[in-house]
Amino acid sequence: MNVIKRDARIDLRQLLSEKACLRVLEAHSPISAMLAKSVRLGAGDTSLGYDAIWSSSLTDSTQRCLPDIEILSPSDRLERLNEILAVCDLPLIYDADTGGKIEHFAIHVQWLARAGVSAIVIEDKCGLKKNSLLGLSVHQEQETVAHFCDKIRVGTHHRQGGSMMIFARCESLILEKGLDDALARCRAYTQAGADGIMIHSRKSTGEEILEFARRFKQTHPHTPLVCVPTSYPQLTFSCLADAGFNAVIYANHMLRGAYSAMRQVATSILEHDRAYEIEPACMPIDEILSLVPGTR
Repeated sequence: MNVIKRDARIDLRQLLSEKACLRVLEAHSPISAMLAKSVRLGAGDTSLGYDAIWSSSLTDSTQRCLPDIEILSPSDRLERLNEILAVCDLPLIYDADTGGKIEHFAIHVQWLARAGVSAIVIEDKCGLKKNSLLGLSVHQEQETVAHFCDKIRVGTHHRQGGSMMIFARCESLILEKGLDDALARCRAYTQAGADGIMIHSRKSTGEEILEFARRFKQTHPHTPLVCVPTSYPQLTFSCLADAGFNAVIYANHMLRGAYSAMRQVATSILEHDRAYEIEPACMPIDEILSLVPGTR
């Protein structure tokens, strides 16, 4: 295995300053991180690829068959993170859910910074964490602005002067509190020291997310703005970049795609009483034997 040195990792802050908008892909395993790094469209300076990877709490818990309720702590996820960081030098953005108790968050920030994580995202909810895309169909509570700002300050203080960024994720649109509430909160989070803002929405049209970007960038043109277009996949990367977003995270697609492919394989073998029919959909065995250096 070619281990990536921590100081050789691509710098996320520098990327954000050099590129108008970053493409970020979920990676839940070392092999998915290798794919995120290696898959490119086209060649040369105009080729397209992914600029960073996303460590999702949803996919990390789902692949362990655990509910997405903040059941995994950073210590539970660090072993897998270290495996991913060892084979992929793209910046890694870590989904920290609510960040937990402030006292715990202070320690977790130090752990993640030492591991080589490039950014942490914490969301402004409290109580038992539920997946945001469930919206108001389940009980979800938003943290007070003052308490969440305190958590941001603690996080930025305990990163020990390193380059790791801390992004504040606002759930006002998820909880249908409106654009004005979202904008007010995000301005407060920026003043508290957040390095960037993630705004989340479950509306399928994407209209409110575009309007948020327009209004936020009027007052904070230089603050990195991040979105996760799971609910509005019809909006192109170019559309979101033109709206003012600085990073677009495709937050769970690698695991969702892998599950669909595995189910297709398992079903086909049962249906045909053999593996012959599904072979064209599978990676050739010679390729998998050559995938990782040292296998042959």
